[in-house]
Amino acid sequence: MNLSVGRTGQMAAHKSVPTLEVLRIVVFNLITYILIGLPLAVFPSLVHGKLGFNALTAGFLISLQYLATLITRAPVGSLSDSRGPKHAVLAGLICAAGSGACILMASITASPLIVLFWLALSRLWLGTAESGTGTGCIAWGVGRVGAHGTAKVMSWNGVASYGGIGIGAPLGVMLDHHAGLTGIALTTIGLSLTGVVFCLLTPGTTKIGGHRISLLKVFGHVVPFGMVLALGSAGFGTIVAFITLYFASRGWEGAAYALSAFGVSFVAIRILFANLIHRFGGFPVALVSLLIQFGGLILLWLAQARWQAIAGATLTGCGMSLIFPAMGTEVLQNMPAASRGAIVGAFTVFLDVALGATGPAAGLVIDYDGYAAVFLAAAIAVMIGECLALYLFRATYFRQRPSAAP
Repeated sequence: MNLSVGRTGQMAAHKSVPTLEVLRIVVFNLITYILIGLPLAVFPSLVHGKLGFNALTAGFLISLQYLATLITRAPVGSLSDSRGPKHAVLAGLICAAGSGACILMASITASPLIVLFWLALSRLWLGTAESGTGTGCIAWGVGRVGAHGTAKVMSWNGVASYGGIGIGAPLGVMLDHHAGLTGIALTTIGLSLTGVVFCLLTPGTTKIGGHRISLLKVFGHVVPFGMVLALGSAGFGTIVAFITLYFASRGWEGAAYALSAFGVSFVAIRILFANLIHRFGGFPVALVSLLIQFGGLILLWLAQARWQAIAGATLTGCGMSLIFPAMGTEVLQNMPAASRGAIVGAFTVFLDVALGATGPAAGLVIDYDGYAAVFLAAAIAVMIGECLALYLFRATYFRQRPSAAP
């Protein structure tokens, strides 16, 4: 296959991808991530401050959501393929309502231990909800607009994810201040059920027949692409978890500006430049993105002033923004459409694992050599991802090149 012709065809196809058609599916992911954001700034202080449990318990409570998401990614992917992605999204929204019901039970319970139980159960339901809507919305969106719209669907889902948390976290604090857990619970239930109603009214996709590969083969195919995603997520994990402590260790104020700069640059690149994936291909965009993120992390490591650290966070956000849709586009290339949900679910597992492992791994680095060193370690991980992506790109390119005439 001639790659230049293939890219031209992709670029022409990209122009026909209707954004509104993508957004009407992405909205369900936005709802779920708003609900994910609601308790993020509330539960830790509640568990540690008011209920009297230690910080480790508070941290474990938050981590339960990610554990549930990790465990349910593969089953949800199979559900999306066998019953249709709309069913996966519906299941996710119903699980989100279940999370709200558990929070409501916690709000009317007096015993700290029982409150902790209901909150833990709510986190498990919410993690399952994230699997359902996250995997289902991508498969549903691609099913509606066609495989040539994969990058656009993934990009807008990413915007919905980070934007939803950005909306949900301050909203949760406000609700807690005015109405306590009851307000968070009722908002969670109300938004979830509203999403269910609109989901039922939104056209689904025709069930895709044909060959469906086994989960073992799915993971075998996804692993190298997922490793690039995991290594390329090091910047996000370190900045979100440790930028505030890094600023404090240097005596700088304004860590919030660095976080805002990271988030704004991430979302802006997703919205403005996602079309580059179809213009140039997933691998070239991922390779450039990883280099930009590497530069941002090195700048954070070497920063001697606050503005340099903020600039490093901005570059890191720019560099990380397109890695997920770029590698996601490549991982779906030449794979059966009937296994799309399973592939997306397996691919996203690597992001879940990376974000879950970043905290402990970075903590070890910090204990050994201080806060700045964690950004150097993240930069090294990103560079390893760059080398792996380059290897995959070369292998794919030479496999697709027509053999020379004898």
